[in-house]
Parts: sequence; structure tokens; C-alpha cells
Amino acid sequence: MKDLKKIIKTKLQEAVGLGVMIQSLGGNEETVNAVKSALGKTIETVKLEDNELIFNFTDGTGLKMFDNGQSSNEYRYMRTDDDLSDFEGATLLDFELKDGPHMEDEYGEHEVQFLDVKTSNGVFQMANHNEHNGYYGVFWIVARSF
Repeated sequence: MKDLKKIIKTKLQEAVGLGVMIQSLGGNEETVNAVKSALGKTIETVKLEDNELIFNFTDGTGLKMFDNGQSSNEYRYMRTDDDLSDFEGATLLDFELKDGPHMEDEYGEHEVQFLDVKTSNGVFQMANHNEHNGYYGVFWIVARSF
């Protein structure tokens, strides 16, 4: 019985929330295009505001990135320990997503996914968090040009 509970818990941890499922139906072409258009640009300002990573470039364009996988009964947020002002004036080179640990917490499950932002001044890391009851999971990091 204990093994069955472990299997069920593992399957629940792998569950994809409805928000992510709906987003995946539309694909990620807009995100891919937004990221491609931003690479190689000089960062004028970069900040974390309302759980969005916001870049303003010296050419007057911008890019925002956020987790758009919200379903009900979960709490999603983005954090960083890095001083983002250290990357102003740098050239944006690349992005990389990395899965972090899955932990139990007061909500039930706490997932983390890291977004490494590579620049000519080095790399800074954003941590995307999703605290949920075990029935929702996975991240849907999107990028939008503005």
C-alpha cells in the first residue's frame, strides 16, 4: 500500500495544470519570435515587477517574460537574488530553463524552475515558483515583445 501511495504521489507531481494544457495547445511561436528578436540587443534597464521580468532595450523595444501557466488553487511567483542593475548596458545573449527541486510545503507541493539569463556581463538567474495542492504543476514561461 505504501508503494501505491508513492506511485500516486509521483504521478500527481507530474500532473500538468489546466492553464499549462490550454497554453500548450496554442504553441509557443510568439515566445520564440519575441526571444529571437531580443537577442543581441543592449539592455537599457531590466527589472522584476509584478512577477514579470521586464527588459527595456536601448533601441526603444522591450521584452517581458512570465509564467503563464496559472490554474486555480496554486500560487505562482518569480524571484531573484541577483542585482539586476548589474546587467544594464550588457548585451542579451541567451536564455536557459532548468528544472529545480520539487518540495512539499504548506500548500502540498512547491515546484521551482530556473531561468538563466546570459548576457555579456555574465549570467543572472530568476527562480519561478509554483506552490499547489499536487493536482497542478509544470511551468509555462512565455515572452512577449513590446
